[in-house]
Amino acid sequence: MRILEVNKFYPPHIGGIETVIAQRAKSLSQFPGNEVKVLVCQEKGRGMTEIINGVEIIRCGSIGTYFSCPVSFSFFREFRKLSQWADIIEFHTPFPLEDVACLLSGCKCPVVISWHSDVIKQKKLLMLYKPILKKFLRRADCIITATQGHIDSSAFLPEFREKCRVIPYPVELSDYLHFTTRPLLTEKLTDKHHVKVLFVGRLVYYKGADILLKAFRNVRNCELFLCGTGILEPELKKLAGQLPVHFLGSLSDDDLKSAFADCDIFVLPSVENAEAFGIVQQEAMIYGKPVINTSLPTGVPYVSLHQKTGLTVPPRNIPALTNAIQKLADSPELRVQYGRNARKRVLEQYDSNVIMQKIEELFRDFIIKYRKD
Repeated sequence: MRILEVNKFYPPHIGGIETVIAQRAKSLSQFPGNEVKVLVCQEKGRGMTEIINGVEIIRCGSIGTYFSCPVSFSFFREFRKLSQWADIIEFHTPFPLEDVACLLSGCKCPVVISWHSDVIKQKKLLMLYKPILKKFLRRADCIITATQGHIDSSAFLPEFREKCRVIPYPVELSDYLHFTTRPLLTEKLTDKHHVKVLFVGRLVYYKGADILLKAFRNVRNCELFLCGTGILEPELKKLAGQLPVHFLGSLSDDDLKSAFADCDIFVLPSVENAEAFGIVQQEAMIYGKPVINTSLPTGVPYVSLHQKTGLTVPPRNIPALTNAIQKLADSPELRVQYGRNARKRVLEQYDSNVIMQKIEELFRDFIIKYRKD
C-alpha cells in the first residue's frame, strides 16, 4: 500500500496527536510492501523534506500559526500531488486546512479520518468551519476514534455513527518494558517518606493543573511533580507558593519514562473536552501506576477505569480530587492493586502489534473495495 498520513504538525512538535501519527507512520511502514509518506506543516518558516524512521516527512512552509492552525499555501499543492500517489489517505483531525485540501483536490482514493477531538476553543470560527467539516465527514469512507466516548461526546460524529470504528491508541510496549529507568523523582524528594504524585502535560487551560494545585493544599504526606511547560507556568508557580511542588519543565523521553516508573500516583485532572484521551495515562499504567482521572464525556475515563485501575473524579471538583489523592496516598495496598490492574489492561488492550494489524487490515479492505468498484 501507498499510505499518506496528513496532520498539522509532526515531532519534534510536542502533542498527543503528533505522538500518534509518528507511531502510525513508523508501524505501517514496517509491514511488507507498504510505503508511507507524511504531509504536515511547519509552525513557521520554509518547507523541508526529511526521512525519519524510513518514512518521508514533507513539512510545508507556513507564514505562522493562527488559532492553533498553520497557514500554508504550499500545503494545497503538495496535497494534490501526493493524493494522486496514494492508495489511501488518513487525515488526523481537527485541522481545517486538510478538510479544504481534500475537498478541493477531488482525490479518488479511500479517505480515513482519525478523529482525535472536536474543535473546542474556537467557537466563532467553528460556525464558519462547520459546513466544511460536515462535508468532509460525508466524504470520508471511515472514521476512526480511540474510544466510544469520542463518538458519544462529539457534536458531529453521532450523525456518522455507521462510519465509525473504535480502535484505541496503541502503545509500543517494547519502548517501555525493556527500558532501564532511574529514580528521577525520588532524587528530588524533600522527604524520602512522602508519596510521589505525578502530572505530565502542557500547562494550558484544559489540563486542570490549577485545580490539582488547589486540591494539593489539603493533601498530607505527598509531594507533587509537574512535568511540562506552557503559558500558565508563571501563574501556576505563584499558585503553588510554599506547597511541596516540583516544576520539572520539559523532560527528555528517557527522563519522562523514569518519572512515570518512579511515581506512586499519576494524576490527569483535565477539565475540558479538549482532553480527548490522555495517552499519558497509558504511559503511567504500563509501569503499574494507579491513575486519577476525571469523568469527562470524552475518552479519558475509558482509558483508566474507576475503582479498577485507579479513581475517577468529577472535573473541577477540588474536594473530590483531594480525597482521591489522599485515599491512594494512605493505602499502599490499594495502589498496588490498581497498579497491577492498570499494567494488565495496557498489555491486553493497547499492544501496538495487535492494534496496528487491525488498522493495516482496515486500510487494505477499503483499497480492495475501491478497486472492485
